Amino acid sequence: MRNQPKYSFLKNSSYAISGLKDIISSETSFKIELIIAIALIPVIIFLDITVVEKSLLFMTLMGMLIAEAINSAIERVVDLVTLEYHEMAKRAKDVGSSIVFLSIIVFVVTWGMILVNLLD
Repeated sequence: MRNQPKYSFLKNSSYAISGLKDIISSETSFKIELIIAIALIPVIIFLDITVVEKSLLFMTLMGMLIAEAINSAIERVVDLVTLEYHEMAKRAKDVGSSIVFLSIIVFVVTWGMILVNLLD
């Protein structure tokens, strides 16, 4: 049996907001990416492109934030288990970093392709 309270949308939403507050206050990389997202959302709105292209730009932007949150969660769990160096801990953290790296590549390539296409 799982040690889990009964589902409540409001309660679960408060957990999510608490997590966002925590990551914003404690993770520099997330803050930087959040500033980038806040700056680029108006660009998405005002670009003269299709709704599909706007959706792709938005999803890749949010994907970067999601990847950073996943990476932070992985790092915290690993640090909870051990603060000492361990090869498996390093590998887990490296995988988390690769998630962020890949999301940034997807972001840059998608934005690049759509913006270059817009200039044609």
